[in-house]
Amino acid sequence: MKHSTHVEHPDVILIGSGIMSANLGAMLKRLDPTLSLQLYEVTEELAQEASHGWNNAGTGHAGICELSYTPNRRPDGEVDVAKAIGIFEEFEQSLQFWSYAVAEGMIDNPSDFINPIPHLSFVHGQEQVDFLKSRHAGMSAHHFFREMEYTTDREKIASWAPLLLAGRGNVPIAATKMDSGTDVNFGAISRKLLAWLGKQEGCGIASGHRVIDLKQTPTGWEVCVRDLTTGQIKFNHTKFVLIGAGGGSLKLLQKSGIAASKGLGGFPIGGQWLVCENPELVAQHHAKVYGQALDAAPTMAVPHLDTRMLDGKQTLLFGPFAAWTTKFLHKKGSWTDLPGSIRPHNITTLLKIAATNLPLIKYLLQQSTQSMQDRMDVLHVYYPDAKPKDWKLIDAGIRVQAIKKTDGEAGIVHYGTEVISNPERTLSCLLGASPGASVSVNIVLEVVKSCFPHLLNSSEGQARMKAMIPTYDLDLKKAEHANFFHQVHQQARKNLQLD
Repeated sequence: MKHSTHVEHPDVILIGSGIMSANLGAMLKRLDPTLSLQLYEVTEELAQEASHGWNNAGTGHAGICELSYTPNRRPDGEVDVAKAIGIFEEFEQSLQFWSYAVAEGMIDNPSDFINPIPHLSFVHGQEQVDFLKSRHAGMSAHHFFREMEYTTDREKIASWAPLLLAGRGNVPIAATKMDSGTDVNFGAISRKLLAWLGKQEGCGIASGHRVIDLKQTPTGWEVCVRDLTTGQIKFNHTKFVLIGAGGGSLKLLQKSGIAASKGLGGFPIGGQWLVCENPELVAQHHAKVYGQALDAAPTMAVPHLDTRMLDGKQTLLFGPFAAWTTKFLHKKGSWTDLPGSIRPHNITTLLKIAATNLPLIKYLLQQSTQSMQDRMDVLHVYYPDAKPKDWKLIDAGIRVQAIKKTDGEAGIVHYGTEVISNPERTLSCLLGASPGASVSVNIVLEVVKSCFPHLLNSSEGQARMKAMIPTYDLDLKKAEHANFFHQVHQQARKNLQLD
């Protein structure tokens, strides 16, 4: 369904209808109901690119099971779990904000977008077993993860996730589990929040509209938009622009001409999933199971065997498998996106990064040409008895990794979403990757603090933010806040019907 409501000269223009724009739009409108907002989306339906349920892992990334968030050891030899603790805290803000939206009647039926799914880490081989034992010791000592279980008992692991043991040989294995994990459909929550936003006074949503240019003015920005149905070109003026267009963000940031866009490039990575078509197998597995990255793969390509709730039913996916692409968007992208993003100011950076990341480029080409049996061989690491007849390959979303001059000789793939703003704080652009969607509320909260500080300076503004995110100004990682964390966490889970 095409959306076509328009607000002239709004206070805020949001580009893209994914989870970032949805969260920021809803948060700003609750902080200041007098704000006017206009959203533009290139597809006719909302949240069809990176936030769409089939285009991402759907894991509520809270550091519980993702071993790539704890890759390093401390000087004493034990696993460093600090990053996992930090990600948990950031995801907690998402839970609190979505819980608030449900409690306030902004959105309904939370099971449409979030469901309880145990999160498991699974390893094999003695070296990995020792790693997981150390990781569990560090994490379970923190109040975020006190309920995490660890076992090497094969029968217990089979009771958690029977497919892991089906046909497995006698090799040392171990697993951890927390029942408080979640599966999230980020497209569904985006559409719910935007449905509420579109009904508010002074708010418009126009899908099937492509933003084609941005020009800074003394009072903000002139935004040039094309209606893809009629071809009509429109101009709108605003005080603030959020570029939250996923893979389409880089080109728009370059068009803005702000200083931070100079030297910035992007590298697209496609994704694919194996989807189980056997309902008996789907019914046997009720968990998200993450393991270690394979030797040949970059850290972002951590395989996982996932229960998903998509299109109203339980589904089982395995992946991701990477794919070579030059497109920046899954549905509305073009093969010219990558070459078209090359500028005189970023070509040196791109060439240097390419030269120092040849193994990654080779890996992506290899992934794109592998056979179904090659993919089944990877699946057998998690589910040894898997049969090709039970699985099919589908395309998933595309992520565009931002590449900066300051990356130097660093790898192309790294974690986190970067907020790039101009000095006047009238434009912010979001670039990055995992765990972006899961911690999207934390990210847009930083945008509010940086670009709308006046909304938080008053006691009324602080009270409104406290209502939305009760812990927004606390360091929940500290032991002194453990009791308050548990209180707020349980209330959020109750509102979201996760218990």
